[in-house]
Amino acid sequence: MSFAARAVATAAIAFAAGLALAGAPASVDIAKFAFAPNDITVTPGTTVVWTNHDETPHQVAASGKAFVSPAMDTNDRFEYTFTVEGDFAYFCTLHPFMTGVVHVRK
Repeated sequence: MSFAARAVATAAIAFAAGLALAGAPASVDIAKFAFAPNDITVTPGTTVVWTNHDETPHQVAASGKAFVSPAMDTNDRFEYTFTVEGDFAYFCTLHPFMTGVVHVRK
């Protein structure tokens, strides 16, 4: 298998597992009143980008208050860079039934 083919295969496996490759941002979509994926694993230094695809405003806030976004309208984005290991539960403050977790691991 060529280097390029291995790189593509590695990226596909990481994406399917909900893992962000080192240095690459991770994406979380907000759609139909849910975070997708709602459980991801990233490495320290990874920036996670939440994008609101709903026509309803949403807000992303860490349960431990590590981060909080402004209210996001349709197609608005919020970014946060995770620098330390841990589990970061978050929710939409406007719709608390919407929850997710970012796992930060080396």
